[in-house]
Amino acid sequence: MHWRGRARLVATALAVGAVVGLVAVPLFVALGFSPRGAAGTVFALGTLAFGFGLVGWSGSIILGDAVAVREGLLGKNSDWTEAKSRRAMVRVGSFGFGVMLGSSLAEVVAVGV
Repeated sequence: MHWRGRARLVATALAVGAVVGLVAVPLFVALGFSPRGAAGTVFALGTLAFGFGLVGWSGSIILGDAVAVREGLLGKNSDWTEAKSRRAMVRVGSFGFGVMLGSSLAEVVAVGV
C-alpha cells in the first residue's frame, strides 16, 4: 500500500472516531451522565478501542506466520493475511484515538475546562 493510502486509512478512521467522540458525549449527557462523567466514559471507551488496535497490530506481526502455518496445516482456505490484519488493527486503533480526541474536545466545550 502506498504511503498516501496508509495516511488516508489512518485519517479517515481518526476523523470518524473524532465525530463519534463529539456526538457521544452529548448523547451520554442526555442519558443522565454529568458532562465530566460522560466525557470520561467516552474517553475510556476510545482508549479501549485504541489499546485493542495497538495490541492487535503487534499481535498480527508477532503471530502472523504462525497463524498462516496453522491454517495451512488444518487445510483452511481463509482469506486472512498478516497485512490485512495489521490494516484492520490500524483502523481500529485510529478510530479509538479519534474518539479520545473528540471526547476531549467535547469536554472542553461542555465543561469549559
